[in-house]
Amino acid sequence: MDVMEAIRARRSIRQYENRPLPEEVLGEILEAARLAPSARNRQDWRFVVVKDEQQVQRVAAATGQSFLATAPVIIAGVGLQPEQVMRCGVPNYAVDLAIAMTNITLAATAHGLGTCWIGSFDQEEVKKVLKIPDTYKVVELMSLGYPAEQPAARPRKPLSEVVSYDYF
Repeated sequence: MDVMEAIRARRSIRQYENRPLPEEVLGEILEAARLAPSARNRQDWRFVVVKDEQQVQRVAAATGQSFLATAPVIIAGVGLQPEQVMRCGVPNYAVDLAIAMTNITLAATAHGLGTCWIGSFDQEEVKKVLKIPDTYKVVELMSLGYPAEQPAARPRKPLSEVVSYDYF
């Protein structure tokens, strides 16, 4: 599957098969995150891979997103320098982790796996469950596994509504 096929095939999956991921596939997906660009190439991130079934259950409970409990893997994208801000006024960690986690999503899709980007969670509760230091920030949680559903593509605005040239 090429990149555009993966982008077009990607869906938010909220129901997973009870099937473990092969370690080599998980490793390749994590490598996609590691290779992502970051501000000044600092790579100020950590990816917490949750595979233990009881720990998956605890993370799901901490988020209030019960469907997460069906995923064989949850990946937490953690920013290690949340106080750093780029010259443009945008925090590095949020951008860097969004790029890395998108790489995970596309690599997973290319392997026939599903993901779902989770931003609705209690920061402090998730940090407590995952034993993440207070000074760090969880940007996102992502479920990962073999899809047990095939949702239809969601509508997207036409390019003419989201792209302009030379001026806003």
